[in-house]
Amino acid sequence: MRKKCDLPRKLCAGCGRPFAWRRKWAAIWADVKFCSRRCRAARTIPSRYERP
Repeated sequence: MRKKCDLPRKLCAGCGRPFAWRRKWAAIWADVKFCSRRCRAARTIPSRYERP
């Protein structure tokens, strides 16, 4: 079994904190950008229609 300190890490795009690889993310690790649902939900989505 691996130790948690040996697992790959990334920085969260929402909060900027580091997070470690999880088994449920094994197939999509390259696409994971956020550490939690909360960070993903709190992200700022650019508006399609911005006022000039």
